Amino acid sequence: MVSLSSEKLLERLEKDLRIRGMSPRTVKSYLAATKEYFEWKGENLEELDEENIREYLLHKEELGLSASTRNLSLNAIKYFYREVLHKNVPIQIRAAKEAKSLPVVLSRSEIERMLDATENLKHRLLLALAYGAGLRVSEVISLHVRDVDLDEHVVHVKHAKGNKDRITVLPQKIVPDLRTLISGRNSNEFVFASERGGKLGERTAQKVFESALQKAGIQKTATFHSLRHSFATHL
Repeated sequence: MVSLSSEKLLERLEKDLRIRGMSPRTVKSYLAATKEYFEWKGENLEELDEENIREYLLHKEELGLSASTRNLSLNAIKYFYREVLHKNVPIQIRAAKEAKSLPVVLSRSEIERMLDATENLKHRLLLALAYGAGLRVSEVISLHVRDVDLDEHVVHVKHAKGNKDRITVLPQKIVPDLRTLISGRNSNEFVFASERGGKLGERTAQKVFESALQKAGIQKTATFHSLRHSFATHL
């Protein structure tokens, strides 16, 4: 169980992350990683113990956890002691080397096959817009009706990676169907709303992608993010 002391420390960490404008995903990840370290350490949480941190990271490696997961833990721990507790002693631990894999790229014909195999209009447009505008899954599911300019053929991407806004192209080919999808909708509504009218989940979007991939008979180990990689490759 997490002690009251550790709960207070986690509250301080959360406040600091939010004040600095960190994304909700970063806040959630850092809190989870720091809480996990607290539970492993058990006591003297405010004491910076570099050897203890090394042992913890080695423990995670022995469990078979990936380099990226271990690096997230290291970054969260470093942030906590440096930024929240203002410990001026540097943590001399280098990040683990991550295996780099080339992104899976789909050909134009493969993407066309996926779109042709997707009968549901909303799902087909979800994939078509992500590919045609080069959007991340988090960006496409976060689009509101007001973010899509059907006349100027542009998409306003708000709070993109790095908390920055940007404008990208809206493929003219999908404008008629997109107009049909959002016709009569409030400007504050999500373009690709869930069945309950809220924001579509990333996992749901990934399932839509996987279904289209399977129906199109494509054997590549692609993910939703492959649409963005393919967009960049086909430019």
